[in-house]
Amino acid sequence: MSDAISKETLLDIHRRMVRIRHFESTAGKLMEDGKIPGALHLYVGQEAVAAGVMANLTDEDQITSTHRGHGHCIAKGGAFNEMFAELYGKVTGYCKGKGGSMHISNQALGILGANGIVGGGPPIAMGAAFANKFHKNGKVAVPFFGDGASNEGSVHEAANMAGLYKLPIVFVCENNGYGEYTPQAKHQAIVDVADRAAGYGMPGVVVDGMDAVAVYEAAREAINRARAGDGPTLLECKTYRYYDHVGIRGMGLNYRTDEEVEEWKKKDAIDALERLLADQQMLSADEAKAVHDEVLAEVATAIKFAEDSPLPDPSTLLDDVYA
Repeated sequence: MSDAISKETLLDIHRRMVRIRHFESTAGKLMEDGKIPGALHLYVGQEAVAAGVMANLTDEDQITSTHRGHGHCIAKGGAFNEMFAELYGKVTGYCKGKGGSMHISNQALGILGANGIVGGGPPIAMGAAFANKFHKNGKVAVPFFGDGASNEGSVHEAANMAGLYKLPIVFVCENNGYGEYTPQAKHQAIVDVADRAAGYGMPGVVVDGMDAVAVYEAAREAINRARAGDGPTLLECKTYRYYDHVGIRGMGLNYRTDEEVEEWKKKDAIDALERLLADQQMLSADEAKAVHDEVLAEVATAIKFAEDSPLPDPSTLLDDVYA
């Protein structure tokens, strides 16, 4: 661990991960109990990526997210009340209940939107980065996408243009080993998505996405590089989702084994960071439990807020749809 990472930053990363974990685990149970409509793509297991990257960003920096986007929004500062209300389809949600799980956005926090289209985020982030360079405002754009999305033409085009114009952008590939239900080896001839960076004229960096400190340090270098005007980076984070592609139990498809899931859980990023913090005498077991308890209480309050909030009035159906 770098000596340059302060205790305050490490505790901040820890809290971001805990907030994601409890929000997602609870939301998944609510969905499977039929209390939240529609399907949720849960982020549990991948928390180190969102937390490690977002700890380097300001509210003014921009991100684009994915269908598995709650973790990104929470790590960027998203509030539980508005997040849960959006999942419930209530008017108090970030998108007034009309965006739902896969389209949460908040301009004030630089969240340009989660996206139900695979590979849909990078071109939007590239456009934001182009504007940032034009206006010389010092902002950095960060699109998140998966290993499956890295095969999409939209991602290649965005990366090509970002490299050409040396835009202030960091492409973060969350390689969880599966494009929906397809193992990476079945949809790519390469092991490291970061190898493709050379074709765009930018550095490609591979990092352990289950190590929050490693992600933070790699993201810091890439973001600082972008902010200094030195152009984009492709940062590949090797990670894993504990739950199925959709929901917790999913569809019962046998595309991976229980043993594989358990092996990855032994690398759990929250557990690892809590051990590190304890060893450094920065966070005791009781203090860690207090953080979890505080977050769980916040989750409970937010669920009540969402349940008590009204549904959108049918007369507002086309509001905010057309500019």
